Amino acid sequence: MDQHIDALTQLGDRFHLETFLEECMTADLPVALALLDVDRFLELNETLGRETGDRMLTAIAEVLKEMAALHVYRVSGDEFALAASGATLEDMFLRMESLRGSLEAVGAREAAGWKEVQPRTVSIGVAQYPRDHKEVQGLIKIAAAAMWGAKELGGNRVGLPQPEEMVMKSCYYSSARLRRLKLVAEKEARPESVLLREALDDLLKKYDR
Repeated sequence: MDQHIDALTQLGDRFHLETFLEECMTADLPVALALLDVDRFLELNETLGRETGDRMLTAIAEVLKEMAALHVYRVSGDEFALAASGATLEDMFLRMESLRGSLEAVGAREAAGWKEVQPRTVSIGVAQYPRDHKEVQGLIKIAAAAMWGAKELGGNRVGLPQPEEMVMKSCYYSSARLRRLKLVAEKEARPESVLLREALDDLLKKYDR
């Protein structure tokens, strides 16, 4: 029996995660990592007991296992990891956004009848090799920092590495606009993300009065 398999969820633990990441990096294969933590999980355990908390974790694990092409792990009490070889940071961000919505629905379903607490949500942080770090522990730390950054903003969101130089743009803009943005960025010798942030600041100043 594999001692690194979690008894509650039947997922691999941090050892299996690190092994997989190391294998990808050794083969110089891009790999995206996401760390997921249940928001206010301690409150759930303290209010309704560990058995209820375990039920929530099991429900979350079952959803994660259904994610195609993702390796899933339980790395600590209420923290899970998902890794995808060959994936970009943007790929993982978009998949985690979709997953976050699915888990929010699970949290609401599991919380039905629990009037003492609010439905559970999750905070997720993503990072990618070789973009963000070229060592296993460094990549995990960056994903963890992105996850805690998401928590500090109120939870129930996906966090990106900081400083964030990638623009999550493909879902919102036409290819023609993206080409124009790239040309402007090259002309000004400034990152596309910085130009978009400036535009957003101007927009907020105009309408947020």
